[in-house]
Amino acid sequence: MKRRKFITGVLGLGTAGILTGLYTWQIEPFWLEFVKISMRLKNLPNELIGKTLMQISDLHVGNKFRRSYLIESLKKAQEFNPDYVVYTGDYVSYESREQLDQLREVLKSVVKGKIGTVGILGNHDYAHNWSQPEVAQKITEIVTEAGIHVLRNDQVELKGLNLTGLDDYWGTNYYPKEIMSKINHDAANIVLCHNPDVMDEPIWNSYQSWVLSGHTHGGQCKPPFLIPPALPVKNKRYTCGQFDFADGRILYINRALGHLWQVRFNVRPEITIFKLEKA
Repeated sequence: MKRRKFITGVLGLGTAGILTGLYTWQIEPFWLEFVKISMRLKNLPNELIGKTLMQISDLHVGNKFRRSYLIESLKKAQEFNPDYVVYTGDYVSYESREQLDQLREVLKSVVKGKIGTVGILGNHDYAHNWSQPEVAQKITEIVTEAGIHVLRNDQVELKGLNLTGLDDYWGTNYYPKEIMSKINHDAANIVLCHNPDVMDEPIWNSYQSWVLSGHTHGGQCKPPFLIPPALPVKNKRYTCGQFDFADGRILYINRALGHLWQVRFNVRPEITIFKLEKA
């Protein structure tokens, strides 16, 4: 009797392990969640109250998973008809020039905002060892042709909303101090910054508003109640979701639409929809 129970238990554990593995590999990586959050902004013009801003991050177009998932997800996102759309980097998982054509294919379904569409670059957009600015420039051209205004240490004002985009922290064009010194603190501001580790850098010039990041993918696999074991940041506090800082900054880390490896557990892919409100 004891032997039978032991064998039954082993078979049960084995079945549970197989099912968990299949879920982690075939279901959760493609189980997209649209996360809706209120974004309270200082100095927000009255005419922008109630408008929506969609954040899409880390598409990672490449050979690691099927591109049809990205195309289908972008088409679903289009149905929300957002007022603003921001892309926070890592458009590709670069291996060769093949990814440039793949990116063009995916961006035929690009989501655009009724008021404006902007983006920044991530480390993978700088290709191998994050050190190929010529690849980053080519990706910038492709993304721009698709209708996304790429900010590389630059800012743009779109009907009362000031968007500042920092180039990637690990890339070859990370020069944030000059543009951060030009921010109008009397405007409604949002900073786009791919890598959340920049929050700990001395560049912020008394900035007191939202920062939208990606990069971490939430760790992709997160044991319950524990920090994900694989986070590509120095500050392991920066996993995903919202972080309020005592100095007035608010960080939001998107869990990513794509992934580096086709595996996710307890960290579903995400597109974020912020509803603009007055602080």
